[in-house]
Amino acid sequence: MDRETSLGGGAVFPIGEKNTAYAKYFIGQSYLNMLTTEGIAIGNVTFEPGCRNNWHIHHKGGQILLVTGGHGYYQEWRKNAQPLKAGDVVNILPEVKHWHGAAKNSWFSHIAIEVPALNASNEWLEAVSQDEYDKLN
Repeated sequence: MDRETSLGGGAVFPIGEKNTAYAKYFIGQSYLNMLTTEGIAIGNVTFEPGCRNNWHIHHKGGQILLVTGGHGYYQEWRKNAQPLKAGDVVNILPEVKHWHGAAKNSWFSHIAIEVPALNASNEWLEAVSQDEYDKLN
């Protein structure tokens, strides 16, 4: 399935450039289009089929995901993964270990909103194993 069909006929925001700055924290290819970095960092993140980010934790501030297209997953540590589709909203609280990314057969796109907080940081952890990921599809 091609990107336009998989994302529901067209992307809401431009796909952006290959996400080379954070590539070491992803399995597969992602794309990043920062919509704004003033006040609150908001980016459009697009994942090729099968692409997902590593487990990670937002310290102090959290993150909000607004799913804009395709099909993907969000999973918190020691919980079942939840499927995501356009229109879903995920509110990720600070200090919650989690990952998110595309389903094996679909592009996936979301707006990532970093919740501002004093001394907020992101801690990137281990990759989501192929075995863990394959159990979802």
